Amino acid sequence: MNDKKIMILDGNSILFRAFYALPPLKNKNGIYTNALYGFLSMLYKLLDEYQPDYICTTFDHKKPTFRHERFKEYKAGRAQAPNELVMQFALIREILDVHKIRHLEIEGYEADDISGTLANMASQENMNVYLVTSDKDYLQLVREKVNVLLTKKGVTNTVLYNENVLFDEYGITPQQFIDLKGLMGDSSDNIPGVKGVGEKTGLKLIKEYGSIDSIYENIDQIQGKLREKLESEKIQAYMSKELSEIIVDLPLDLTIEELKYKEPDKKELLEMYKEYDFRLFMNRIKPDEDRQMNLFSDDLNSVEKEVLNKPIDAIKEISTKVIIKNAKKTGVICLKFFYDGERSLYASPIALGIMTNENQIYYIEENLETALTDLKPVFEDGAIEKIGHNIKDEIIMLNKYNIRLEGIGFDTMIAKYLLEPSEASYDIDRLVYEYNNTDMKSEKDFLGSGVKKVSYKELEKNQRKAYMFNYLKGIWSIKAPMEIQLMETDMDNLFKEVELPLVKIMASMEILGFKINIDELKRIGEKLSNKISVLEQIIQEMAGSEFNINSPKQLGQILFEELKLPVMKKTKTGYSTDVEVLEKLKNQHPIIQKIIEYRQLTKLNSTYVEGLLNVVDKETGRVHSSFKQTIASTGRISSTDPNLQNIPVKTDEGRELRKIFVHEDDYILIDADYSQIELRVLAHLSDDKNLIEAFRLGEDIHTKTASQVFHVTKEEVTSTMRGRAKAVNFGIVYGISDYGLSRDLDIPRKESKQYIDNYLKFFSGVKKYMDDIISKGKKDGYVETILGRRRYIPELSSRNFNIRAFGERLALNTPVQGTAADIIKIAMINVDQELRKRNMKSRLILQVHDELIIEAHIDEVDDVKKILKEKMENAVPLKVPVIVDLNIGETWYDTK
Repeated sequence: MNDKKIMILDGNSILFRAFYALPPLKNKNGIYTNALYGFLSMLYKLLDEYQPDYICTTFDHKKPTFRHERFKEYKAGRAQAPNELVMQFALIREILDVHKIRHLEIEGYEADDISGTLANMASQENMNVYLVTSDKDYLQLVREKVNVLLTKKGVTNTVLYNENVLFDEYGITPQQFIDLKGLMGDSSDNIPGVKGVGEKTGLKLIKEYGSIDSIYENIDQIQGKLREKLESEKIQAYMSKELSEIIVDLPLDLTIEELKYKEPDKKELLEMYKEYDFRLFMNRIKPDEDRQMNLFSDDLNSVEKEVLNKPIDAIKEISTKVIIKNAKKTGVICLKFFYDGERSLYASPIALGIMTNENQIYYIEENLETALTDLKPVFEDGAIEKIGHNIKDEIIMLNKYNIRLEGIGFDTMIAKYLLEPSEASYDIDRLVYEYNNTDMKSEKDFLGSGVKKVSYKELEKNQRKAYMFNYLKGIWSIKAPMEIQLMETDMDNLFKEVELPLVKIMASMEILGFKINIDELKRIGEKLSNKISVLEQIIQEMAGSEFNINSPKQLGQILFEELKLPVMKKTKTGYSTDVEVLEKLKNQHPIIQKIIEYRQLTKLNSTYVEGLLNVVDKETGRVHSSFKQTIASTGRISSTDPNLQNIPVKTDEGRELRKIFVHEDDYILIDADYSQIELRVLAHLSDDKNLIEAFRLGEDIHTKTASQVFHVTKEEVTSTMRGRAKAVNFGIVYGISDYGLSRDLDIPRKESKQYIDNYLKFFSGVKKYMDDIISKGKKDGYVETILGRRRYIPELSSRNFNIRAFGERLALNTPVQGTAADIIKIAMINVDQELRKRNMKSRLILQVHDELIIEAHIDEVDDVKKILKEKMENAVPLKVPVIVDLNIGETWYDTK
């Protein structure tokens, strides 16, 4: 048995696909390299996955083929390949030569014919053959041990076709595929076929009759216009079949043994990849001892050599005119500010780095403000692409100098988040190592950590320069492979149309902030302090002694030793008094409810009253939350420092906190809140007829659910029933178990299981959807939203039941919550664009999951309400109506 493998690449097909799939990448000399990059990405992926023993690339010959002689209109009308692509054909041949991979082309024939002949030769030697192409004509070559790897969306993704897969998809044999092409033709090659016979009709005929010959032998069995078409175009059918058939017996003057895969000339290949700026491929073929890239160094001497033997330029050493000239020439800049402090909003810049191509990096420190003024036209030129890593910082920093950053084209942090949304961090040094297999010194390496951490200002200037150089080189080097990954995962549109435009809106909300009524905040603080003091006294009286309620040890002694309450859980330091324990004990003694209230109020006071007092900006009188796109795995936006999305709403004291959020003079607050958006998304995804009908009829979904869960009429549904049905509705969205529901509703587990069973019996489409999405998640390794946002869930394949069950809950929740997140992101973009287009004074200042808050000018209220209603309700079309509730108020509290 021969287990040898041969890989045959259709060079024309792969290069064409890469050229049109990838952005127009160029090297430092302006030579287009995108097709090269895509071809090599495919090549290396195939080498890694299949480890072939033999390899070859085939190309079309530039002169006409025998098919042109047979049919002069063959491939007529096909547009001439652009020069930017044509020049890359010669370059890939040079690379293949240095890689010691044979490439073949024969006058009078196409790459298909050479590939077919090689496949035939290799199969006769009983080898495993893999033909790589985007041309479906190759499917006729499938045989036992002859496989076709057909490229799909992206550059390096393929689908393997063997005889079984081909039959499962088309219901015909490889040989019959030629007959099918004879009937349906091929518009891309201008093969006519039979007019009016497409793939569907062609397949039906081939499945019924087996071949073109058999069709014409039984033509009298075919009725109507189809018979007329077949009879009138019999000659075209046979000619089209002949044109479509791949030659498999060309007299090739070589043996398969001559195609044996050999090690490349690494030294020469390194030089070529350096010329084309292919750092990713350079690191692949470097010896292990050279994997530490000299580009990532803290030694300024090596940095100087990289930048054309000149120092990284301080502004006094080079005119900003040079930067402007090079930025306009390359049409792209990569930029980064260094600043000390946790947030760009409150920091002043120390240095700015700008990169215009592989060998043009500028470091600006002295006279920075003057330089920024000079460079303002570059920053505000939307035709010059801006690249960064967490580029929101650069937007905020430039805003301090009244400079807008336009033309944002790529953010490596956000791109990586989309690709791997569950990562703990997206530090540039980690990404450089992942994509380039090289170490880059991190911020921690330069600045240190803990008590030994220094500021950027404390570093030697040469160290600051070196780190800036590393940072910009790092961003530049990982952009291209990330773009490919985004395309291959079908998330390039989500990245370009949703996540990138959102960056500017997040920066704007952060800069604008939310006005705070300090006096009201202090009043609420005093009120809370008084309540806390009263509760503290009541608790100690009920305990029979004074103790520190905030001490878990002392509280444990009171509850479990003095009051003799049952011990639920112990820790290494003693009794556990966490919230779960207290919830279980709350019916055991009245002191427990008071302790729970005490904890709630002390948290409100410390986190929100004292916390907000500490972060109100003294100049603006507003709080400026930091909004983040790369925290929640589902795609939700996060708010920190302070977290304005987590203001409590379940208690009166929590709701009262919203009274402190107010507006400027001549403005008013408008709150736009999606009504039950996640349940509407669930209806859309599950296609459940009962759920869809309820929303289309405008029914109260919780009452509807209650009537089914409790088997009563809608009129008989009580408030308790409705409340429990609401818990079931939202619990289903979050993949809740009967145990979880029983805990939330404080009911027996058997009863909660019955609720869920009744729900899924009536909403059977939801049950099917839940089963399907979990099955799909296990098969694919991920689930996705309507817009294609992915979340990988390795927990689904765990052998541990609890971990697997957790994965199933994630699989159920992510498409629903993630789609809701996508919807409001698109709404934010559309609302913001409309406000700006009309030059309105009103501005978006906060997003809280399903809710947008606008600080609207009093003269624009009606227009803003219309904009919110239209843009939010029509952000993404669903199978059910999307409803937005609008409320106006002097405070955030008033709008709820």
